[in-house]
Amino acid sequence: MAHGPGPRAHATWHGAEHHRPKPDGPERGPSDSAATNSAAPDTLLDLASNDYLGLSTDPRLKAAAVDAIERYGTGARASRVVTGTQPVHAELEEELCGLTGQPAALAFSSGYAANLGILTALGGPGTLIVRDEHCHASLIDGARLSRSPVEVFAHGDLAALDRLLAGRSQPRAVVVVESVYSVLGDAADLAETARICAKHDALLVVDEAHGIGVAGGGRGAVHSAGLAGAEHVVLTATLSKALGAQGGGVLGPAALRAHLVNTARSFIFDTGLAPAAAAAAAEACRIIAADPSLAQAVLGNAAIIAQVCGIEQAAGAVQSVPVGRAEDAAQLAVRLEAAGVLVGCFRPPSVPDGISRLRLTARADLAPEQVQHAARLVAGLVAGMVPDKADGMDAARMGRGRDELPRGFGSGRGA
Repeated sequence: MAHGPGPRAHATWHGAEHHRPKPDGPERGPSDSAATNSAAPDTLLDLASNDYLGLSTDPRLKAAAVDAIERYGTGARASRVVTGTQPVHAELEEELCGLTGQPAALAFSSGYAANLGILTALGGPGTLIVRDEHCHASLIDGARLSRSPVEVFAHGDLAALDRLLAGRSQPRAVVVVESVYSVLGDAADLAETARICAKHDALLVVDEAHGIGVAGGGRGAVHSAGLAGAEHVVLTATLSKALGAQGGGVLGPAALRAHLVNTARSFIFDTGLAPAAAAAAAEACRIIAADPSLAQAVLGNAAIIAQVCGIEQAAGAVQSVPVGRAEDAAQLAVRLEAAGVLVGCFRPPSVPDGISRLRLTARADLAPEQVQHAARLVAGLVAGMVPDKADGMDAARMGRGRDELPRGFGSGRGA
């Protein structure tokens, strides 16, 4: 009787993993940044997290979370199709709809689960999935798991998207983009993308992870583009960035929500979102809807970062400062932490070799003077390190614009 691979097979596998070629630069640790936030939080100026509006520590969100724990306990205790759905989940979904202008919403345990859920539920051999090459890893994984044929078009190349949809043989098509892309911060042309999708009877899925709370006065880029409630447009969202909580969601027609409840495996076979997170996110939706100045403050601080660092301002909160070599980016992040500023560090495998960069997050709860001080530190250290250390190839790559990155580049990312 066969009992599976023996010790030698496992040893061989571990050896192969050990000898796998490593990307350029220092080996990645548990943190996505070179910095580990070893200092006390109140001693560091945080330009690394995704807390765009500073709501994760807002007293109103804390109070909502505590109240939900008192009412419903610390966890949902089961899948939402069993006993895991609580009134707070319906409250969250209603507030998400109110903020974004969508007719229906379904909350997931994470943004990653939401992206897997929508693409696997819509996919299959008869559905072509067409995605932008810069799509997030969760969208790539969802497409892979969907059992659909997948086509990838060059970043932002809508003429290529048009050709792919026109030449398809499948009866159905799903187009996948992000409203604001997470590494470079550029925005998709949603109005034109939606027009092309309507022309070819395709469904458009827009990941609004970096749009909600920032774009369109906080209501998101889909709403800003006049596409809220469009029957052929679906959006996904995370609750862990601008909303300051945790979880994810899919928003669109009511019929789509019903379809997901019955077919999305990452919803059906997952424990429901914790009540505290759901309540905090619902409160964040109310705050953002009532106060568009929060989104304006993010973009104002983003403008300061871009001006001081000499880069083109990105569409969202994340501003990307090119560095070049992975080791330079990692060293810069460590030196900035020592100077009291926490920044993100994008290096292989998040980006290709030679175009590593620092990721600075503009936040609404930081004073412009704080942001300017931090940006000056970044600009000074980058100017002092990069010209001396970057060779000709790195310098050339470092200077690439947002539309000139290597083909196949993505957020984490692969085909």
